[in-house]
Parts: sequence; structure tokens; C-alpha cells
Amino acid sequence: MKGKILVIEDNEQNLYLVRFILERNGYEVFTAPDGRSGIEAASSLRPDLILLDIQLPEMDGYAVARNLRRNPALENTPIVAVTSYAMVGDREKVMEAGCDGYIEKPIDPDTFVSQIERHLPGRDRSRRES
Repeated sequence: MKGKILVIEDNEQNLYLVRFILERNGYEVFTAPDGRSGIEAASSLRPDLILLDIQLPEMDGYAVARNLRRNPALENTPIVAVTSYAMVGDREKVMEAGCDGYIEKPIDPDTFVSQIERHLPGRDRSRRES
């Protein structure tokens, strides 16, 4: 396996596509359907990367990202927002919440893996935004 990726996503269709692409490319994928279980999973799994939907039930992705960044064990874990929010200022808001990158939905299956791999440990993290 190339690494562990936690996907925090409540939409089953989006989750299926992301999981399919990542597993086909050699990643071990873990999932959480909401922010609270995502925070718990991240704390116990210590993934190499977290993919975070912003529109989550109960606790939005901004709050999840801020919470994850307060956990010292996860402070260096890259968080990439995968969201349909594409208005002016949305990217900045995601980054201010603690995310390292931003990928717009719908994802492009042909470029998705290369977009997330930029954020994996051992990669050049100076190019943080996707």
C-alpha cells in the first residue's frame, strides 16, 4: 500500500468514486460519514492524508479542519478539502481553517490522484494549493 487516506464525506456517490480511484492506485482508504466520526477516526488512524468534504451534517468541514489542527498528533497531517464550494473567497476560507489544499467537485478522475499526491508526506509541500 502507498499510504493511508481518510476520506470524510457524507455523500455515498462521491465516496464511492473517491474510494474506487484511490484503492485502484494502491492506497488504503478509511471513511467517515460526518465530522465528529472523522475527527475520531483521524485521531486513532493517524492517516497520511485526510480528504475533507466541507458540506457535512452537524459539523461543517471548516470546524472539522480547525479541530484536527488543534490535535498535536495530526498537526503535520495534510488536509485537502474536496468541495463543491467554488465561489470567490471559498478557497481562502478553506485554507484559513487549516487545510493544505483545495480540490473542486466534481472531481476529475484523470487528475485526482496527482492532485492529492502533491500533499502526501515526502512530496514537495511548497506547492500546497491544488
